Amino acid sequence: MASSLDDLYKDIILDHYRHPRNRGQVENPDVATRGYNPLCGDEMQLSLRLEGDRVAEVMVMGRGCSISQASASMMTERVKGKTLAEARQLIASFKGMLLEDRELSDEEYDALGDLEALEGVKSYPVRIKCALLCWNTLLEALDLSAHKSHKDDGNES
Repeated sequence: MASSLDDLYKDIILDHYRHPRNRGQVENPDVATRGYNPLCGDEMQLSLRLEGDRVAEVMVMGRGCSISQASASMMTERVKGKTLAEARQLIASFKGMLLEDRELSDEEYDALGDLEALEGVKSYPVRIKCALLCWNTLLEALDLSAHKSHKDDGNES
């Protein structure tokens, strides 16, 4: 992917920034958590409702740069309806796209869909944490949910 600033702010990224999807808070969420990037001040609240092992609803609220807000909007669209395992795989693929020095497989790119537009962020290392904020927050929410489920099952004292 070319490294010009124009590529970073593709139309899809700007659209998600200007018209964020799934903005707000889930009513009676199964889990809610906050994410904060102290380097630039981006912050978010993520809430989700599960139905069995699926993400039934996910919403975010927050403030920050166009990259963090667009990434959050795009993430919510992509993980809604996915199983928890599929959501974790999306997190791994997205992080792999931005952090690892390897090519993603065609299957990983297909799973990411429009999120591929954020690949240009790699060329701006200071912005990678902006794009990853929502994904790290989602991972924390999934971990909290798994911990809560494990505790609710009586498997923890």
